[in-house]
Amino acid sequence: MEDFLYFFSFQDPNVLMVVIGISLLSISAAMVGTFTFLDKKALVGDAISHAVLPGVCLAFMFSGNKNPFWIVSGAFFTGGLCTYAITWISNYTKLKEDTVIASVLSIFFGVGIVMMTQLQQTGNASLSGLDHFIFGNAISIVRKDLWVYGFLALAIILSILFFYKEFKVMVFNRSFAESVGLPVKRLEFLFNSLMVLAVVTGIQAIGVVLMAALLITPAAAAKFWTDRLDKMLWIAVSFSLVSGITGAYISFVLPHMPTGPWVVIVLSLIAFLSFFFSVKKGILTKWIARRNYQRKIHSDHILKALFGAREKGITNLSVESIFNNFPGKSFKTQYSINKLINKKYITDNQGSISLTKKGLTEAKRIVRLHRLWELYMTEYMNIAPDHVHDSAEKLEHIITPELEQKLDKNLNFPQADPHQSIIPRDQDKS
Repeated sequence: MEDFLYFFSFQDPNVLMVVIGISLLSISAAMVGTFTFLDKKALVGDAISHAVLPGVCLAFMFSGNKNPFWIVSGAFFTGGLCTYAITWISNYTKLKEDTVIASVLSIFFGVGIVMMTQLQQTGNASLSGLDHFIFGNAISIVRKDLWVYGFLALAIILSILFFYKEFKVMVFNRSFAESVGLPVKRLEFLFNSLMVLAVVTGIQAIGVVLMAALLITPAAAAKFWTDRLDKMLWIAVSFSLVSGITGAYISFVLPHMPTGPWVVIVLSLIAFLSFFFSVKKGILTKWIARRNYQRKIHSDHILKALFGAREKGITNLSVESIFNNFPGKSFKTQYSINKLINKKYITDNQGSISLTKKGLTEAKRIVRLHRLWELYMTEYMNIAPDHVHDSAEKLEHIITPELEQKLDKNLNFPQADPHQSIIPRDQDKS
């Protein structure tokens, strides 16, 4: 607790620099990553993050120390070279893009590892901490690093905001962007440059291996919460900020723990929760909604069965006969019966099930929709009456009141369906 209060009290100027640096990095990475994700360039971002390692090593060779200006220059050079190589090879060969990306990524990263190993064997004391660029160490950020990486991150953020509309059109409808006269190729070059810069700004804090996660994962998680780009950007930035600052805090509390892996762990947890529990698109949420919808369909079928019996002069059905109508679904049927009783749609009098007034109204509505749709398909789609039941069985549950009114009006308020069964009305006494 004391470490937590000390870290977020900003009494130590170094801690303040780390928080500012990781915040700017997280915001810039999330904003670029959102467009990268939507433009389906996630693998390109991964390739760039691995390809900057040779550039970092080249910077050490030329400067002899961890000068951030040289590191940024070297990383940007090899990252840009990687992007150009992927584009050129994809355009001038028959290889698929994913194959090209995997090949370029492996080559650049392999060269980087060889160069790093060679540098570490020289015994040069100024090269200590070079391995931090693999997994990142946010606590090692000093004032000079903050000026360089912070300026780059701020430049990325401002560029995304300034060209927001242009990037939006380019990502969602490239053909339209070209037709209205937008310089798509120059915009694409600018965006690729921003993508490389976003990776470069995070190599010290997050590391070259895991920077791709900070670039793509926030956007992927945010996509589960909204379909609007503006909201998606804000959500992605929030997720990125939380994971970045949390990872930096853990590195502060555990000095020998690299920042990058913990940032990815926190980000992965957020993404996992989003994938499963987001309100509209979560895997578990959709499964629950689908299960509830299937249960509603089964309940509707029970009401239809009771109404069908009522049309034949039978006012109630035994529980056993209802079970026989739905063989192999005894558990679901019993659950639906209990649910309908709770909603006061049916009553159970010693195993004899009958519709209440409320249940009769609901049963009429379901049967009416079924028979209206059967009649619509026979009259407007020229489908034979003996082929319309299954389709009506599926659509009767999703027809809205507005669509019901249109069907009724277009069919001139019919009295019977194609099978000459009466289409029930609310005012019917039956």
